[in-house]
Amino acid sequence: MTAVLRRDVLLGLLAGGALAGCALVPAAAPGRAVAVAPGVYMVPGSGGVADEHNLGRIGNAGFIVGETGVVAIDTGTSYLHGVALLAAIRQTTELPVKLALITHTRPEFLFGGAAFRERGIPIRMHSRTARLMASRCETCLKALRQQVGEPPMSGTTMYKADQEFETSHRVDLIGRPVQVLYFGHSSGPGDIAVFDERSGALFAGGLLDERRIPDIQDSDLEGWKRALKALSAMRVGTVVPGHGGAASSTAIAAVEGYLAQLEARVRALVVAGASLLGVADEAELPDYESWDQYDVIHRRNASVAFLRVERELMFK
Repeated sequence: MTAVLRRDVLLGLLAGGALAGCALVPAAAPGRAVAVAPGVYMVPGSGGVADEHNLGRIGNAGFIVGETGVVAIDTGTSYLHGVALLAAIRQTTELPVKLALITHTRPEFLFGGAAFRERGIPIRMHSRTARLMASRCETCLKALRQQVGEPPMSGTTMYKADQEFETSHRVDLIGRPVQVLYFGHSSGPGDIAVFDERSGALFAGGLLDERRIPDIQDSDLEGWKRALKALSAMRVGTVVPGHGGAASSTAIAAVEGYLAQLEARVRALVVAGASLLGVADEAELPDYESWDQYDVIHRRNASVAFLRVERELMFK
């Protein structure tokens, strides 16, 4: 057994908390690859908020297997999570991973990058995502270490993208055409979706969550609406959202509906002279109370949207 293989086996066990009698991280089975379309796999996250129980692995990742290789979509929360994702790919196919695409700037989607880069797998992201990562993710990483604890974050470091891009393009590396879709500033400044032409499967990244409140903090809402409209016009089959279970294309309309209700409710409150201090309580949306993170993200969304509408009306 080579030194590299021994290290991979060890780290894979650590990532799953499987070393009996000397568990260096809390016990938590890493996500297993689930086929969502022929040759297209999702590695589910746990949902919820990053903590010591889920090791921060709350977001979905995945990969597409072609005739000659694999494209990975997102790299996980930590170095050890990245190792676990690579192990999940190896359990599915022996073909080499040719590229890892980062869909957006959230800790649970990008901090596993070092595990990919040390194996010579280039990481590609939009230039605006790369800039946002460089400007704030040192702080994000410190916060994540506090949330989940130091052992699960062992080996996790900041890094720079190996490849950056500005526009939508096709990836022709694996004998299977994969589209990288950029619609401009939408759910985030550099957020992308990844579309498998053969199956119609869409990795939606930050553009879509399934039954989880979408976070508008980094968004341009008008750009997000345009992006969702463009996705609706495509022949999308299965959707792998950033968070939540695999879904049909109806996930697009569900997020559109939430954003529309949020904006309408907050605008009505601003016009009525409501105060920012009470908007989180007054902007309740009963249709979405059962969605993951309603009590946290929706309340923050209401405050963010309130300030934006106030500013818009003031400068009009």
